[in-house]
Amino acid sequence: MRILVFTEGTIFSHRDWLAFSRDEIVRRVKAGERPDYSGTVPIGGAARKLQTWNRAGAEIVYLTSRREPAQVEEVRKILQQYGFPMGLVFFRQAGEEYKDVAERVMPNVIVEDDCESIGGEIEMTYPHIKPDAKARIKLIVVKEFGGIDHLPDDIASFSS
Repeated sequence: MRILVFTEGTIFSHRDWLAFSRDEIVRRVKAGERPDYSGTVPIGGAARKLQTWNRAGAEIVYLTSRREPAQVEEVRKILQQYGFPMGLVFFRQAGEEYKDVAERVMPNVIVEDDCESIGGEIEMTYPHIKPDAKARIKLIVVKEFGGIDHLPDDIASFSS
């Protein structure tokens, strides 16, 4: 089973926002606040959750909003620094949208946030995937900046 996990807003936030509620972070992003990416940290126990899925046999891969090679490398370093399972980090290449990346990767499951702070469903990946590909991918949506700690440890539940 291949699980594609979006990074920013789904498993990553910023250390300056750790003291804020999810609603406050969403408000700040809507107001245009964008802290420096170098302060990126995991949301809750995201690394532990993904390690659990990986130990259960899932291949964990990532989708980042970052596009430049140096930025993508920074994402890889953050994943390594915080003990996330090492997996490929995918990103949009010239002319690509997130749906194009997802269709190229063809995961069994996509875990992404609801993009509340940047426009909602119109900014998400899964809703824009071609119907034939969508039929083969299970979507798990979490609240933006809410983390994934509440998701089941048992990846078998993703098949149903």
